[in-house]
Amino acid sequence: MSATLELVSSQRCFGGWQRRFRHASASTRCEMTFSVYLPPQAQAGARVPALYWLSGLTCTDENFSTKAGAQRAAAELGLALVIPDTSPRGAHVADAERYDLGQGAGFYLNATQAPWSEHYRMEDYIVDELPALLEAELPIGPLRAISGHSMGGHGALTLAMRHPGRYVSASAFAPIVNPADTPWGQQAFAAYLGEAREAWLAHDASQLMATVAHRLPLRVDQGGGDSFLPEQLQPDVLCAAAKAHGWALDYTLHPDYDHSYYFIASLIEAHLRFHAGHLARA
Repeated sequence: MSATLELVSSQRCFGGWQRRFRHASASTRCEMTFSVYLPPQAQAGARVPALYWLSGLTCTDENFSTKAGAQRAAAELGLALVIPDTSPRGAHVADAERYDLGQGAGFYLNATQAPWSEHYRMEDYIVDELPALLEAELPIGPLRAISGHSMGGHGALTLAMRHPGRYVSASAFAPIVNPADTPWGQQAFAAYLGEAREAWLAHDASQLMATVAHRLPLRVDQGGGDSFLPEQLQPDVLCAAAKAHGWALDYTLHPDYDHSYYFIASLIEAHLRFHAGHLARA
């Protein structure tokens, strides 16, 4: 193992390895921790495609790896699962007393406002630094898909739209898709990006649909029993934007499902197969 990555833990799982690493990040200027599932196909020396998973508010890199049950299907499909943390962390990193701002709530963007701008550069970290590191140090190839939940669903959709060609496909569970007009997004954007609404719209999936020329396959699943649905998530805005601007969005509302990992565990295999199909054709 290169000195660049410090192995924190390693467990055998469905013929592959669930591993956790620590490294010094140039993007966030702090130590970052992330998890990776390497399927059996990677053990034979082959480079495998990767699904990048972005978690939601208050999560770390371990929520998805321990709760979603994604490794069995990933092993069958030959997909690596790359699971970064949700923000920079550390005693020297800016934070807030509330759960939806600061550490654990990076919103997958590059902050431009003090004190957040010193460390909160999650867009650079996810899109550029982490893939370059993994593709140099692990048997992971350059074919990438991206998915996420809630705040991470926001990140998956916006990063895929903002960086054409970086990802073959994108999907999300209960994503924040209209953040410029919802409380979670407005609070985070005002803190990280300032008060100019133009800066907010560049990180809003529903708004980006009107300006991005590159159309990639999108899948979104939403629980009908999600308590955050009417105020914070607003998927109808995304669906309307997709229809207005010619995006082939695969959207399904599932009655009774809530915002929890029970919902994610119920549909994660379908998302992995969605991405595997597009990666195989890339």
